[in-house]
Amino acid sequence: MRYQKLKGMVDILPGESEHWQYLEAIAQQVFSNYQYHEIRTPILEQYDVFARSSGDSSDIVSKEMYDFEDKGHRHVALRPEGTAGVVRAFVENKLFGPDQTHPYKVWYKGPMFRYERPQSGRQRQFHQIGVEALGSDRPELDVETIVMACDFLKKLGLVDYKIVINTLGDQPTRKAYHEALISYLTPLKAELSADSQERLEKNPLRILDSKDEHDQELVANAPSILDYLTSAAQDHFQQVQQLLKALDIDYQIDSNMVRGLDYYNHTIFEIMLTSPAFGNKEMTLIAGGRYNGLVEELGGPQVAGVGFGMGVERLLLVLEQQQNSLPTLSRPDIYLVAVDEQTSLAVSKLLAQLRWQGISAERDYLGKKVKAQFKQADRLQARFTLTIGEQELEQQQAQLKRMQDGQQTTVDLSNLADLIAKIKKG
Repeated sequence: MRYQKLKGMVDILPGESEHWQYLEAIAQQVFSNYQYHEIRTPILEQYDVFARSSGDSSDIVSKEMYDFEDKGHRHVALRPEGTAGVVRAFVENKLFGPDQTHPYKVWYKGPMFRYERPQSGRQRQFHQIGVEALGSDRPELDVETIVMACDFLKKLGLVDYKIVINTLGDQPTRKAYHEALISYLTPLKAELSADSQERLEKNPLRILDSKDEHDQELVANAPSILDYLTSAAQDHFQQVQQLLKALDIDYQIDSNMVRGLDYYNHTIFEIMLTSPAFGNKEMTLIAGGRYNGLVEELGGPQVAGVGFGMGVERLLLVLEQQQNSLPTLSRPDIYLVAVDEQTSLAVSKLLAQLRWQGISAERDYLGKKVKAQFKQADRLQARFTLTIGEQELEQQQAQLKRMQDGQQTTVDLSNLADLIAKIKKG
């Protein structure tokens, strides 16, 4: 039997994983500046955590969730997104209490799972980095979230992106707009796609997000939610726009933009980029918004929240295409060449001593001849080699060779500090 990875799953090999580490390190650096701290939640949750938060009209719940009954007859699911698990942890650990600093700011990274058609930049196991801020409904926090996302992209060297915003309003706004959409779309029901016909009964707002071309034509003339905003919702959205302008953040408004999850309200946004990595199509890199009712939906008090998520694979496609200075495999500072078996013990001892002092060191473990060991050192792009034989051990002196130009320096094997100094000096 031939064993291979499941469809939609990908191995991240050395040489690639360094790119992931780089991206995660930049995220941690930027988010820490905004006082966001890392949270790690389980990959496996109760099914209802996602069903209640995402909404049964969303594609995630209705089509894409990896859910099953475990051995304890519990209905569980692999997480399809990060926000619901973070909010569940926020509620369960009572992080809304008065002894906590609010807003409670966290960021996360990790694998997510959706059973959908695998494509470039999105597999069935994909990875997200995201942030959540819980405990404030101020528009300033909406804008901070957008600004932080921009800072992250700029740190990666990405600048030619587009910011699109919209508002989904408050509950009265949504109710009025829901009725207006039904009135507009009901006469067109027969022309809608099968998915949108079903959404018309459950959540007509989701039809605006349909990928069906004919659906998109039909909703082009649909009522705009901006015409149904309450005074409170309109004030919130205007403040968001004023703050973005004050910070010189360029943006566009798309009144038909909705998010793929039912828990969003008020400000939503997407940051898009056109890149050869996507066949010069415009793709969303970062998306998020406000979700003021989600904490209550998962059993907590009325606590507002806002956040965003980004797909790691999609970001890496852009960075790799732009040939940004992504890190490569680390190379050893020094490769120790053992002339024969009699010197192997001394080589291993010196190898350990160098590593304990923070020097990246390597040796041969296959019993290769000296010439083959030098080839291996060259293949690993070692900065230096140090050849150790019986004569070198007797005299406690050896030749440190700089591989770049072949320059050699005599080093005292009994003086480890001197050897380390020469390696660090280069």
